[in-house]
Amino acid sequence: MRKSTIDLSKAVSPLLAIFFALLFGGAAIYLLGFNPLAAYASLAKGSVGSIKAVTETIVKAVPLIFTGLGFAVAKRCGMINIGAEGQLYMGGLFATAVGVYWDFLPPGIHLLVALAAGVVGGGIWGALAGWFKVRFGASEIITTIMLNYIASLFISFLVTGPMKEPKGEFPQSSQIALTAQLPRILPGTRLHLGFIVALLALAFFYYFLWKTASGYEMRVVGMNPEAARYAGMNTAKSSLLAMFMAGGFSGLAGATEILGVQFRLFQNFSPGYGFDGIAVALLGRNTPIGIFLSGILFGTLRAGANMMQMLAKVPVSVISIMQAFVILFVVGRSFFETRKNRVNILESESESDLDAEVGEGDRV
Repeated sequence: MRKSTIDLSKAVSPLLAIFFALLFGGAAIYLLGFNPLAAYASLAKGSVGSIKAVTETIVKAVPLIFTGLGFAVAKRCGMINIGAEGQLYMGGLFATAVGVYWDFLPPGIHLLVALAAGVVGGGIWGALAGWFKVRFGASEIITTIMLNYIASLFISFLVTGPMKEPKGEFPQSSQIALTAQLPRILPGTRLHLGFIVALLALAFFYYFLWKTASGYEMRVVGMNPEAARYAGMNTAKSSLLAMFMAGGFSGLAGATEILGVQFRLFQNFSPGYGFDGIAVALLGRNTPIGIFLSGILFGTLRAGANMMQMLAKVPVSVISIMQAFVILFVVGRSFFETRKNRVNILESESESDLDAEVGEGDRV
């Protein structure tokens, strides 16, 4: 009975965060001088008002699901991965290099190799932060943030120099070969095969963490590294693997964005998918279903933002305010739960000490 109550609380908590985010977001829209109801109506029209709007929502959700997985798999191992944005860029870079320069590969194989290159590119960038953590004890929070800047500036250098389109004037690479582009799932829309890849990534995330020995060790290391060492687990190996997988998921975000939407590499091709992935994972409580649903939610906000601006004249930046409210309420709820658990533990220890003293008194 107690277990079902806790599970219900975990399910309701994200919904409350969304409700209060919409409520406070509406208040912010009102204070800016706009009609909140009209704003939300236009947002809904732009995100779920038609088949094309729904597909655009899914297209926006695909990279968010990948970067959400990138944060979640590291968090399950006790690591904080702030570097999904940089890993996304490196995944996009590797996928572009294969998609543009390896056009001798046959169709099908070319696409698979380009996607794999995206995983490798992001994985290397994530594992680099993991190696600094294991080898030197460097905070992965600091190193991943620094690697974000390096990746972004490195892309800028490449598309203005070595990888710049030969005949073009803009700072961008040549177009991806047709054999490496993700095919459309629904004709007439931008919904591409990357959505299916995202679903497979979610299934892999669940299977690896909950059905394999390596995934089990990774979760034990995340819950209590000292206990994991005492049990003979290789915590350094788990940390490196977790950061490689985190980077690999985020690299797929960049690869699918390049191969399925943009078709060429250019500066700042990500509008912050790496950072939004943190909110997606937090709202989804680092679970596969939660990440999928929260990814769709954030995709809805991104897809409807432009329509909200066109019809209700509300600035797109209001969406960032709403996302910030979601993060604030989710983190606030986690802080409250952690504090409540600590108080319960202290009370239990005090009761145990009191019972022990009473027992000694009875014996005397």
